[in-house]
This record gives sequence, C-alpha cells and structure tokens, in this order.
Amino acid sequence: MSKTILLIEDNLEMRENTAEIMELANYTVITAVNGKDGVSKAKENIPDLIICDIMMPEMDGYGVLYILSKDPSTCAIPFVFLTAKAEKSEFRKGMNLGADDYVTKPFEEMELLNVIESRLERSELFKVGYEQTLQGLTSFIGEAKGLDELSKLSEDRKVRVYKKKEIIFYEGDFAGAIYFVSSGKVRTYKINEDAKEYSSDLFGPGDFIGYLSVLEGDEFKETAEAMEETEVFKIPKEDFTELLFKNRDVSNSFIKMLAHNVLEKEEKLLNLAYDSVRKRVADSLINLQNKYSKEGEDRFAIAISRNELASMVGTSPETVIRTLSDFKEEGLIEIKGSKITIVKPSELENLRF
Repeated sequence: MSKTILLIEDNLEMRENTAEIMELANYTVITAVNGKDGVSKAKENIPDLIICDIMMPEMDGYGVLYILSKDPSTCAIPFVFLTAKAEKSEFRKGMNLGADDYVTKPFEEMELLNVIESRLERSELFKVGYEQTLQGLTSFIGEAKGLDELSKLSEDRKVRVYKKKEIIFYEGDFAGAIYFVSSGKVRTYKINEDAKEYSSDLFGPGDFIGYLSVLEGDEFKETAEAMEETEVFKIPKEDFTELLFKNRDVSNSFIKMLAHNVLEKEEKLLNLAYDSVRKRVADSLINLQNKYSKEGEDRFAIAISRNELASMVGTSPETVIRTLSDFKEEGLIEIKGSKITIVKPSELENLRF
C-alpha cells in the first residue's frame, strides 16, 4: 500500500517540484499551502510522514510541529523539516521540539527520498513493537542505540538474580533505575501506619517495575520483593529517560510496553473499593493464574503464602484462609499445602459476591 506524505510548503514552485519527486517514487502526496492548512490536513488525513517548511506566513514550521505533537492522533507521525536554514541553532530548536530529521534546500532528489525511506522504515520498526522478554528488550534497546538522536546507552547492563523474599528495592529508596523482570515473580507492597503490608501489584516475565517513581524523579513509592528466584534486568534512570524523551519513535514504543501495567493497577484499585472479600480473593487467584501460568497449561498450581495473598486482597490472613476453605468446599479450587489449583476458573472468575 502506498504511503501518504503531507507536504507543507508555501512556495508554489518548491511545493509542486517536491510533490512531483515524491509522486514519481510512488508516494501519495497531500499538499498544504501554509502552516494552518497543514495542521488541518494532518489531523484530517493522518499521513504516514510530514515534510514541512520552516519559514511560512501565518504559522511557521515550529508552530505546526508544536501543535501536532500535542495531539494524540498526530504526535507519532514522523516529522521532517524542509528548510533553507542550516545553522546549528535552527537544527537544535527543531530537535528540541521533536523533529525527526532535516532536508536542507537546495537538495538532490535522492537525498530527499533517502530521508523519507529511512524515516518511514524506522517508524514501522517501532510500530511493530517487541516481545516482552529479555531478548525482546535487548532487541528494542539495540534498535534504539542505532538512532543518531540518542546518546550511547550503558554497556554494562547485567541481569541480577534475587532469591525468594530478597528485596529488589525499598520504599523510600532513591529511584535511580527501572527494573525489567526476565524470569520469576515479584510483588510490590506498601506498609501502612499500623505496620501492615498491602500488596500493590504483581509482576512476572516481561514486566517493568519502578518506572512511575523514576518519571516523578523522586523516591520509590513501594517495596519490591522477589516471590521466588527471580532474574531482573536493571536499566539506569539516565538510559530510561533518554529512551523515553529523546525520540518520539522510541517513546511511543516504550509507552505501549508499559501502559498495560497502569491499566491493571487502576482496575485493581476499583475492585478493592467496591468488591466483597470473596470476589477479591477470587479475582486475585485468577490474576495470579493469568499472570504466571504458561500458555496451554490446564492446571496451574499457585504457590503463595496466605499472608501474601491476604496482602494482595487487603484483608487478614484468617479471612483469606476461611474464604479459601469455602472455595474448596464449593469445588472451585484444590489445596495441597501452600499450593492452590483452580478447578473451575470460569465460575471463580464470574463470582458475583
């Protein structure tokens, strides 16, 4: 399918000649005669790439980029400036606003087409996304390192192994890194004024931990503890912020990888506020199975202490024990020592009260 390019250029001759070059290369070209027209057509058509002149009447190229970068529907579109200005200050200003590349007038046909092809290929690369495994993360960072806009990332990234009950970071520690779980299980928890633990979230292979605290530039808001032997990949704060803020392609891809954790946490808070204890215990068991069971595994034994489960549910261990006994009598689960196996997942998941 032909890619669509929006060309924003106020000079008629330059606009027609540039559009013709791109059309001969089999691109679909939409033209705009000034910045305001370009913003309107970008939002209306959502092109695959935007090429925009800087010096224009009514609204210059910087204004166009600023407005489109604030709109969720257009902020991820690769943006290339077409300009006669080659001063470093102009390049820096455009890059700070989020421009992806420059083509300086006058230009050769192949120079323009090479920039277009390169930006479209890079955009498609980050739209695809990466598998949430250590290999996928390594591939993602490897591609990010290839971007000229990013500084070289740290060369000494290492996987650290944490034993069961070992703390990865404490609430109140300086948030100097985010953590990627390569294997194993991790829970985060907070301690209230009565010294009672409340499990705030669960993490498994492919999950990131601590990124919200890093984004706030402050301390970790909770403690992270390994629930079993766990391999964790540490990403320094400086590397993370460069990945997130220095390039729009990278930030869009990284945000997709992280977003599902935020949605899960919001849903959990709503459940804690409105659901009964039985419903919360049932949902916690289903969540544990969904998060940690392997694909195609029919009967997954959940290994978790009653104290940890109570911390997840937000109730006492005694209440959890009674509820689990009820579920066992009702034939919903099986219990062997500390391991819990869900027998009727659909009934447990659809429990109303």
